[in-house]
Amino acid sequence: MRILLAILLLAPGLVAQRGFQNPYALDEMRGKQAVVETTMGVIVLQLMPDLAPNHVGHFMKLAADGAYAGTTFHRVIKYGLIQGGDPLSKDPARAAQYGTGGLNVLAREPSKESFTAGAVGAVLVPGRPNSAGAQFFICATDQLALDGQFTLFARVVEGLEVVQQISAVEADGDRARERIVIRSVTIRDTPPVPFVNDTPADLAAYRATLETTMGAVELEMLADVAPETVRQFLRLAHAGVYDGVPVHRVAPGFVIQTGAIAFRQTPLTVAQNNLVRNLQPEFSQTPNVPGVISMARGEDPASATTSFFICIGECRSLDGQYTVFARVVSGMDVVNRMAAVELDGESPRTPIVVTKAGVRR
Repeated sequence: MRILLAILLLAPGLVAQRGFQNPYALDEMRGKQAVVETTMGVIVLQLMPDLAPNHVGHFMKLAADGAYAGTTFHRVIKYGLIQGGDPLSKDPARAAQYGTGGLNVLAREPSKESFTAGAVGAVLVPGRPNSAGAQFFICATDQLALDGQFTLFARVVEGLEVVQQISAVEADGDRARERIVIRSVTIRDTPPVPFVNDTPADLAAYRATLETTMGAVELEMLADVAPETVRQFLRLAHAGVYDGVPVHRVAPGFVIQTGAIAFRQTPLTVAQNNLVRNLQPEFSQTPNVPGVISMARGEDPASATTSFFICIGECRSLDGQYTVFARVVSGMDVVNRMAAVELDGESPRTPIVVTKAGVRR
């Protein structure tokens, strides 16, 4: 991937700046994220000060000073990487110099981290390992050829699809034709992972609402019998995984089924997809009666992921074989209307869609 290694250019005669003095202690930099708002969407970076404390400190200081506001992602390699942060890129009249500003500040901080998709590295002057500064690049896909050659100081945790979209804009060579502006970079504490520390009693206090094209259905969480399934369902709903998922199956007098991401109207984002995993079974003797909700699965008891079914009849043959995790407490009339639609086999002739899955306490 020689083109990836050759994109970082420096104008002749650029004067090196004095070394950076990090104003932050290591503990002040841990647990921090950078929210990069661009004209094409938001990218959230998890900063990694234990790998590269001076690079993280420099990036945080520039962000706090507003130095990145108005800069651009000026270089793009389609589905390869994007490069930005040059202070010169604030000025359209200096386009010929983009890629040459804000360098020669930081010494290299090597690590064994790989430049997989979402890795954020410091731009260097070719042949000068101690020449990093304000400019950075983000890998849109795995770029393992860069391992060991650049300092990796952050990773994308949200918005990798935005990075990929930016990488694919029209370009002259590797120079983006349009101005993809960084409006702001804001440093924040890393938000807690939703629901991860909740006890079963905490989880039971939540309600989930499925807004559908036929009305709203409210669910009570049965965390006393399936706490980990409830935890995962709430995380998926909170992250928007169920938004745009259809009711793909109606078995009259038996169940309606939804939640299968294979039928989702739009693909999951990278962050959403990272949440999807197989669930260990939490079978109980909770009866599968009308309004009770269980995870769907294949032959493997541990094959449940996102799809679930709502009993519309007596489904007692399923007792102890599927993980029961919720029940309908409001909107069973909506469920019954879904059960009564015209079908082609077990598929509704008119699409029924979960437009929004919300979570509240």
